[in-house]
Amino acid sequence: MSLFIEQYAVPCAFNTSDSWVILTPIERSIKAKIEKIGKPLKDWDVSIYRGILTGYNEAFIIDEEKRKEILWNCKTEEERKRTAELIRPILRGRDIKRYGYNWASLYLIATFPALHIDIEKYPAVKTHLLSFGIERLEQTGNTCVVGGEKLLPEKKRATSGLRRKIR
Repeated sequence: MSLFIEQYAVPCAFNTSDSWVILTPIERSIKAKIEKIGKPLKDWDVSIYRGILTGYNEAFIIDEEKRKEILWNCKTEEERKRTAELIRPILRGRDIKRYGYNWASLYLIATFPALHIDIEKYPAVKTHLLSFGIERLEQTGNTCVVGGEKLLPEKKRATSGLRRKIR
């Protein structure tokens, strides 16, 4: 037991009335950098009701096995590196506990519209997403080309979910 304590001991200073956390020196350094340049959520003038909305979790939230499969399907090492940066670890609300988290080995394919990602640079990701059907992935009002034909998804209020041709 004493050997374990010697190896993993972390000095902590409890010299203020602020909340405290036990961290390794590198974790403490990262936390200090974030606190120095960041603004705490409590000081933001926002109300957060939800986390990330994918629109289709089955396609965009994947497990470790699917992540490996997508990376394996990359044709070059450069594509693999780009793709690995696009697939980010994710914690869902149910994974977060009071003093920690339970990692469920899930990943998010982070193709947020604001990032203006060119999906053509990620063929393995594109293949994975298209396996769910383009109709499920398109945002209302976006056009896409399927089989050389320009298509526009119906508005969400439409019950048929069919697409109409753009003339």
